Amino acid sequence: MAKKRTSHRVLPGFGLTFGFTVFYTSLIVLIPLAGLFFLTSQMTWAEFWAKAVTDPRVVASYKLSFGAAFIAAIINAVFGFLVAWVLVRYSFWGKRIVDALVDLPFALPTAVSGIALTTLYAHTGWIGQWFDSFGIRIAYTPTGIVLALTLIGLPFVVRTVQPALEDLEAELEEAASSLGATRGQTFRRVIFPAILPSLLSGFTLAFARAVGEFGSVYFIAGNMPYKTEIAPLLIIIKLEQYDYHGAAAIGVVMLLASFTFIFIINLLQAWSRRHQ
Repeated sequence: MAKKRTSHRVLPGFGLTFGFTVFYTSLIVLIPLAGLFFLTSQMTWAEFWAKAVTDPRVVASYKLSFGAAFIAAIINAVFGFLVAWVLVRYSFWGKRIVDALVDLPFALPTAVSGIALTTLYAHTGWIGQWFDSFGIRIAYTPTGIVLALTLIGLPFVVRTVQPALEDLEAELEEAASSLGATRGQTFRRVIFPAILPSLLSGFTLAFARAVGEFGSVYFIAGNMPYKTEIAPLLIIIKLEQYDYHGAAAIGVVMLLASFTFIFIINLLQAWSRRHQ
């Protein structure tokens, strides 16, 4: 009888890699999150509700953090797609420079970007003084927060959409055009359905990054309670006041809200792929 051939894999098998995955994920993600929930569980439900859900100052910070992050992610989804389109479909002088500039927010310390934006967009800044002449304030307003979150979230959309556009064959657009489709119809029926899952992924990453952003927002926000105070800053204020339970409670609310939103986006992304 012929001996059964056994395959020798170069990479480790499922058992070893899965065990390492569980260990690494638990060490980096699950254990810290479990500690956050454990600290919050030491509070009574009334204390949790009063400190993290119904407090007017906390609620105002939630609205600002999630609202500004959502607006910034929408802006990045639109203009990030345009930037990715230009980088993929066109060749021009300085293309490599523009491509490198897209990744600059990844490498730039967030505090540095916040100081730079404040210097430029304050009412005495190079750009802010022109807006101020029309009565428009950017720095120390929610508009400045959206601007900072847009800056740090742009690379997530561009780098997510770029591979999808590179895989999209130009012949499909030419075929649609030869069949009489207009540019708008080609975009709606050929291009947009193909890149929608990647665009949703980029939007989700940009939103998640913006919700927890602190460094770049701290300098341009002004940090006025009920007006320009974000939830991450309020957590730090609670920690400085030794209110660890209050800080943990706010963190839990932000975590659950972010997870719910991202879960819904992932469901839409999965539906889009099945539809495609």
